[in-house]
Amino acid sequence: MELEERIAQIEDRLAKIERFIRSTATQPVASAKTQAAVVSAVADTKARTAAIPVAASIGTPDGTPPIAVEAAASRHEKASPVTTILGWAGATALVLASIYLVVLAIDAGWLTPVRQLMLAMLGGFVCIGIGLLLRNKDMHYASLLPAGGIVILFLSMYGAHNYYHLIGTTFATSGIIVICLFSLWLNRLFLSELYALFAVVGSYTAPVLLGGSSYSIADLIVYFACWSILFSIFSIWTGKRNVYILAMYLALVIFDLKWNDSIPDTWIEALVFQTVHFLIFVVAASVFSIRIAPMSQESAVRHIPALALFYFVQYHILVKHVPGLAPWIAIASAAVLLASYFVVYRALAENLAGGRMLLSSYVALVLVHAGYIESVPAHWAPWVGLVVIPAVGAYAVLRRDMKAPGTPLWVAVALIFIANYFKLFPGYSMLSATQEVPAHDLLALFYAAELYLAYYFSRKTAEMKDIGVIALYAGHVAIMAWAMQIFDSRFIVSLIWGVLALGCLLLSLQRRDKILGQSSLLVFSASALKALLYDIALAAPLIRIGSLLVLGVSLYLGGWLYKKVSSLEGHD
Repeated sequence: MELEERIAQIEDRLAKIERFIRSTATQPVASAKTQAAVVSAVADTKARTAAIPVAASIGTPDGTPPIAVEAAASRHEKASPVTTILGWAGATALVLASIYLVVLAIDAGWLTPVRQLMLAMLGGFVCIGIGLLLRNKDMHYASLLPAGGIVILFLSMYGAHNYYHLIGTTFATSGIIVICLFSLWLNRLFLSELYALFAVVGSYTAPVLLGGSSYSIADLIVYFACWSILFSIFSIWTGKRNVYILAMYLALVIFDLKWNDSIPDTWIEALVFQTVHFLIFVVAASVFSIRIAPMSQESAVRHIPALALFYFVQYHILVKHVPGLAPWIAIASAAVLLASYFVVYRALAENLAGGRMLLSSYVALVLVHAGYIESVPAHWAPWVGLVVIPAVGAYAVLRRDMKAPGTPLWVAVALIFIANYFKLFPGYSMLSATQEVPAHDLLALFYAAELYLAYYFSRKTAEMKDIGVIALYAGHVAIMAWAMQIFDSRFIVSLIWGVLALGCLLLSLQRRDKILGQSSLLVFSASALKALLYDIALAAPLIRIGSLLVLGVSLYLGGWLYKKVSSLEGHD
C-alpha cells in the first residue's frame, strides 16, 4: 500500500510539471528562477522514481519481501474487504460442494473410496490450475482458489491414511511433504503468506493427524528439525517473520504432545530436541534481524510465549532427571540468547528495542525461577534480594544507559527485592527461622542504606523521581522496623525514630531538599501513633513519661525545622 501511494504521488507530481511546462511554453524566454524551479522539480522526481526499486529491494521493517515494482503494480491490486469476503466464500463453497458431492456419491453406491479420493484431489488441482490461469488478471483475488485447493489436497491425504487406510504412514508423510513444498512454491508465486502458513501447519501436524506409533523419537527429531530449518530459511528468504514464529510454536507444542503421549521415558532425546530447536530459532531470529529488519517490540512480544514454553518444558525434563544441572542449563540458554543479541547489535550498530525486550524478558524469567526460586536457600534469600538491584544497576552503569537491562529485568529484580523487604518486619509469617539468616541484625540497615542510595541517584534523573520518593519512604520504614527488632525498650525505639525524623529535617536544610524534609512527617506520625496507642497504654509510668518527653521534644524541634523546610523552593 505504501508503494502504491508513492507511485501515485510521483505521477501527480509529473502531471503538475507537464502542466507548468505547457503553460510557460508560450512565453518567449523563461526567467532564470523559473528554469531553476523546473530543473529542480524534474531532478527531485527522478530521484524519487529511482529510489523506488531500491526501497522495494531491501524490504520494509515489518519484513515485506523484495518484489519487482512494475510486476507488483500491474498484477497485485488491493482487494476491498467485500471482494475478499466474497472470494473466500466462493472458495469455501467449492470445498463444501466437493465434500457433499463425495457424500452423495457414497450414498448412491457408485463412488468407491479410491474414486472419492481421486475426485477430491482432482478438484484440488483444478482449483490450483484455475488460480494459476487467473494470476495475471488479479493476483490477490486469484490466490484464493489455490488456497482452497491446498486444503483439499491436505484433507485428501489425511483421509486416505486415517479413514480408508489406503496408504501407509511413510507414503502419507511423503505426500504431506510434497504438498507443503508445493504450497511454499505457491507462496512465492502469489506473494501470499497464507500458503507458507498452510505449509507450516500441514507439516507439523502430520505426526499427530496421521496417528499411530509409526514414528520413533529419532524420526520425530529429524523430521521436525528438517522442517524447522527449512521454514527458517524460507522465512528469511521471503522476509516474513510469521513463518518461523508459527513453526517455532508448532514444533515445541506438537513434539511435546507426541513425546508425553507415547514415549515419555526418552528424556535425553527430548532434551536434545529442545536444545536443537532453541538454537535453530535463535539463529533464525538473529539472521532475520540482520538481513531483513531489526526485531520490533511487537515482534518480540510474539516470541516471548514460545521462549517461556521452551524454558518450562526443558526445565521440567531436567529437574525430573538431573535436578543438579537444571539451573545451570537454564542459565546457559540465557547466555546463548545474550550472545546472539550482541552479535546482532554488533552487526547493525543500532538500538535494538525489540531484541533487548526479548532478551530482558527471558533473562528475567531465568533469574527469578532458576536463579532465585529454585537455587537460593531460604536463609540466604534476604541477602540475595539485597544485591540483585545493585548488580543490575552496575551493568546499566557500565553500558551508560539505565534502560540497557530492559524493563522486564528491572521489574524482576524489583520483585525479588520487595519480596525480601517485607521479611524485615516483625511477625512476618515466613520468618520463623529469622535467626538463621546470617547477620540478620544488620539486614534492615543494609536495606535502608540501599533505598537511600536509590533515592539519591534517582534525583539526577527526572524519569526516576517517583521511584526515588518511594525508595526514600521505604528506607524510613526499614530503619523503624530495624529499631523495633533490635531493641526491647520502647523508650530507645522512640528515641531512634525521633532522631531519624530530625536528621531528615537537618539534612534536607543542608542539601535544600524539600522532599527529604517532607518525608520526616511519616516518621513523626508513626512516632505519635506509637506513643499514644502503644507506649502509654502498656508501658510503666517512667517509660510513659520518657516516651512522651522524647515525642514532645522531637515534635517541637521538628515543627521549628519544618518551617524552614517549607520555605525551600524549586526542590519539590
